[in-house]
Amino acid sequence: MSEGGSHLPEPLVSTFSIVALDLRNGDLGVAVQSKYFSVGPVVPWAEAGVGAIATQAWANVSYGPEGLELLRRGLSAEEVVEELTGKDPERDRRQLGVVDARGRVAVYTGERCIPWAGSRTGRGYTVQGNILTGPEVVEAMAEAFERARGELAKRLVEALWAGQEAGGDARGRQSAALLVVREGAGPGGYRDRYIELRVEDHVTPIRELKRLLDMKYAYILMGRSRRKAEEGCLEEALSLAEEAVARSPGLDSVYLNLGGIYYRLGDRTSALEAYREAIRINPMARGYLKRVIAQSLGLEEEFLRRL
Repeated sequence: MSEGGSHLPEPLVSTFSIVALDLRNGDLGVAVQSKYFSVGPVVPWAEAGVGAIATQAWANVSYGPEGLELLRRGLSAEEVVEELTGKDPERDRRQLGVVDARGRVAVYTGERCIPWAGSRTGRGYTVQGNILTGPEVVEAMAEAFERARGELAKRLVEALWAGQEAGGDARGRQSAALLVVREGAGPGGYRDRYIELRVEDHVTPIRELKRLLDMKYAYILMGRSRRKAEEGCLEEALSLAEEAVARSPGLDSVYLNLGGIYYRLGDRTSALEAYREAIRINPMARGYLKRVIAQSLGLEEEFLRRL
């Protein structure tokens, strides 16, 4: 990433981010927004039971995997920052935030990061940014995170929102990302990617990230709803299905799931309403209903004709 010679420098990952541990359940995560295309593959790194890292400014992407390896070997967050920056000749241009699985935090802002650049830390979290409108950005993020309630992902996004409201990146907005890890929480119980969302290019990336997070929670709730239905706990399944609809009412899948539970409860009228709404949102849902759902739930021919 040299400025000399005939090569143009790499774009600065001028950004604001938060790295945190959920002290209640051990979730680890990173949320970031930047005036930089596709910030997700660069800044956030995390591993369940190990730690989380944000690498930015004149970003050294190797800080992510190398930092996690050092945490895996038992180094503290502060020791990881010292190790990574100590051997980096371009460290004065880097910004780095680390939280380990014990909630210890460390942050580094190189002297040559473009102002305003700085950070604020608290119990189990660190917020940092560069090329910001001012220190009020990280202050607002820290205060919002500490006030927020609910799952870590929601709290991280609320912190981002507060940072943007306070001024954000002095150059504007373009991309955002959210990564939360939890042991065995990936698809099918494999890996640790509980929530991994990226907004590559958008006029309001945090707003879009919030929309995607609601959709992700809707799918999580649908999965729980189906499991409850399989266990015969239909009232609990219905409650979860209704919560999924509230989270993402523009998603046809939530109505397909809701309709199936109503059908199993014997409420044909409500089932029809839910299925019709799914078809209104996505006309192709009609074919899926008749080919797949009808067979799995044993939908009656008369019922299908009314769709």
